[in-house]
Amino acid sequence: MPTSMMITNRNVTGNQLGEDLADLTYYVSDQTDLMSLDHWTKLELIDFRDRLVQIARQFPKIEDTNNEQQKHVSILLHGYNETWTDAVKLYQSIQGNLYADTDGLGQLILFTWPSQGHTWDYLPDRDEAASSRSGIAQVFVNLHDFLVAAQRAAAKPNGSSPPCRAKISVIAHSMGNFVLQKALASAAKMLNSPQLITLIHQCAMVAADVDNDIFPKSLPLDSDGSLMANLCYRISALYTGRDQVLGASAGLKHFGTRRLGRSGLADPNTVHDNVFDCDVTNLIPANAPDIHSAVFENQKTLDLLRLILIGRDRNLLPVPPEP
Repeated sequence: MPTSMMITNRNVTGNQLGEDLADLTYYVSDQTDLMSLDHWTKLELIDFRDRLVQIARQFPKIEDTNNEQQKHVSILLHGYNETWTDAVKLYQSIQGNLYADTDGLGQLILFTWPSQGHTWDYLPDRDEAASSRSGIAQVFVNLHDFLVAAQRAAAKPNGSSPPCRAKISVIAHSMGNFVLQKALASAAKMLNSPQLITLIHQCAMVAADVDNDIFPKSLPLDSDGSLMANLCYRISALYTGRDQVLGASAGLKHFGTRRLGRSGLADPNTVHDNVFDCDVTNLIPANAPDIHSAVFENQKTLDLLRLILIGRDRNLLPVPPEP
């Protein structure tokens, strides 16, 4: 059974995590029932990091010619209208489908932020998402500092430190992509826009509730999209025009442009070269009960997500023609 790992800026209420903003805390669990904090062990940051390093050092050493087989440390950012137990259910589903067995992708970490959990609280949720930027930004800064230290240690002559055996990837869903957008922009500024390291290898934006024109190369270097593209080796946006949740969110706020997760990139020919989109409409069954989360609930879209995360070339992805 894989170790479950969680970072959160939610408050604690009883044996659950609540809906209010709090300081960052870190948890691990080796149990199957994760719906109570009684089944999680709270750790200090250094102990959480050491546990993660211990897990990553068990990953097999892969030659560069077999890059797709390299294991991942992945962060999952859930979306809008998610209670803590909803977020844990999504985490366990993705963990079981993509990370659990010996052929799994590696280690998945849940970052859960204080979404209000009510459909009528869209704008407060957006405020909470913006407020969560500093927490997840600090996680990315800590990750950057660790990667730089590991690279330097491995590069020393006769150094005893092994190189990092894991890729770093992110899966963000719905408004979790807005958290990611703001957090990566903040992290880039905190790190003075680093140019010498890829912080995230694969960034999968699923049903992204962000503007679909954030990635043009013509935007300033300090714009959110440019900062994101600088920190990521590749960014992929999975979208479908059948997503009525994103249609509703656009109507509720009536600002910005069309949603990336519903319309795809505004102009794919003008974006940074490491950004692309995938229309998953024809991979989702016509009778799927929840289009907004369907990428995580259907085998064809899960297979596509796995190929994206391992780094399969975009021209070789099994995406059917647009309807």
